Amino acid sequence: MKRIIIGMLSFLSIATYAQNQRFSYEYKFVIDSTAKDKVETEVMLLNVFSKGSQFYSKATAEVDSTMSAEIQKQMNSGSMNINLKGMASSGKVRHQVEKSYPDYQVNYFVKLGGDEYIVEDNRKQEWKILPEKEKLGELMTQKATCNFAGRTWTAWFTTEIPIQDGPYKFHGLPGLIVKIEDQTKSHSYELKGINKFNDNVAFKSFKDKTRNKYLIALDYKKFKKAYLDYRADPNKSARQMVSSGMVVSMTDPSGNPVDLNKMMKDREKKQIEANKKNNNLLELDLLK
Repeated sequence: MKRIIIGMLSFLSIATYAQNQRFSYEYKFVIDSTAKDKVETEVMLLNVFSKGSQFYSKATAEVDSTMSAEIQKQMNSGSMNINLKGMASSGKVRHQVEKSYPDYQVNYFVKLGGDEYIVEDNRKQEWKILPEKEKLGELMTQKATCNFAGRTWTAWFTTEIPIQDGPYKFHGLPGLIVKIEDQTKSHSYELKGINKFNDNVAFKSFKDKTRNKYLIALDYKKFKKAYLDYRADPNKSARQMVSSGMVVSMTDPSGNPVDLNKMMKDREKKQIEANKKNNNLLELDLLK
């Protein structure tokens, strides 16, 4: 890929931003509202093609790609016992977002336990464009605000890059979103770099990724219920598997059998503790 430095943007033709671009964002977020000084950081990628865009964590994608290759390698060797020891993801952000062009249909991909969901999100973002302008790096940006997912957001967009898209689910402004932050300053995205893909790099939907289980398609309202159910009962899908007659057996790294009931109790305890700290979701609406 040919790298384009943000400082050179003013010298480039607007036409070069029509498609096959990668925009790198720094995502800063606070998981626990009672510990606002503990700020997490993740590099997020927005890939833009003529058909649409895809947004995901760089670290998570790299580990997932390595893991998929290792699974395929072990399967090709005839192994029936897939070993992924030491391949836990280093990424903190597990969700993915896909937008189609030109209608900007938003699909949200996320895992809850052993299930993976594709969530169609039709909520509108009603932007209010304000007169204030600010230069961020070499880009002249303009201010806009909106209320979305239980938060009030302030965005700075640039018409120098005429792509009506941005990080996460955000879109609909007359130019690329360079920076966006919520009112509490606990979630923010800021553009840090731009790359140009080769022309032979094609859009491939997250829907077409190889999976062991089918994607579960839900609208936002039904997903919200599934999310709240998972927070309250993280072992629900595992119990359903057992009650259906499926024989589930697991071993620890040493090959010793794992007590499934004990594992589920430990998992539930850890999830309850995690829920107490994970109270500052990007989408606060999910908790209401």
